[in-house]
Amino acid sequence: MQKIFSKLIDSFIDNKVGVTDDFLTSSLAINLKQNLIELYAAQQFRNAGIGNEQLVRQNQLIRSDQIYWLDRKHNNSYENSFFDCIDRFVIYLNATCYAGITGYEFHYALYENGSFYKKHLDQFQNDGSRKYSMIIYLNADWKDSDGGELCIHHPDHLQMISPLNRTCVFFQSSELEHEVLLTNTNRLSITGWLKG
Repeated sequence: MQKIFSKLIDSFIDNKVGVTDDFLTSSLAINLKQNLIELYAAQQFRNAGIGNEQLVRQNQLIRSDQIYWLDRKHNNSYENSFFDCIDRFVIYLNATCYAGITGYEFHYALYENGSFYKKHLDQFQNDGSRKYSMIIYLNADWKDSDGGELCIHHPDHLQMISPLNRTCVFFQSSELEHEVLLTNTNRLSITGWLKG
């Protein structure tokens, strides 16, 4: 895992956006995807809001994804295996980069056909606890025609990242605006924030 973590951090240092294509094992990615699909079928997802608990509102013109918050209290073995992986990454990140991460939060995100999320920053105006954003994709056999790219707005260029299975994207929550482009099929991911 340290080799994968190092690749993610090195690419972040080089480009302000860390990317690795094998953050999750194949088996864990399959099981997390199945867990997501079962929760969605059981109507456990809800429309995502904009802002934190003090500011939350729903605006389908800005974002149209649906989410389900992950929590160790669910006692789901796949969610807990994912959190174990994140725990190892946080330990590595703090040890090698002195990042000072003390917690995190993650949710499943499902973008149905025709969904999107307009350009935004992940850090709230009234709460600076989110330090790094992480997205891990769960889409096998994704094609260019499926759309749904993550578009990251650098000062001098746009960076497009396809939501390919097991790929992880990592960047500072306060620094780079980004958007999810219109998706033409269901787009699945785990999205979250490392907090300090």
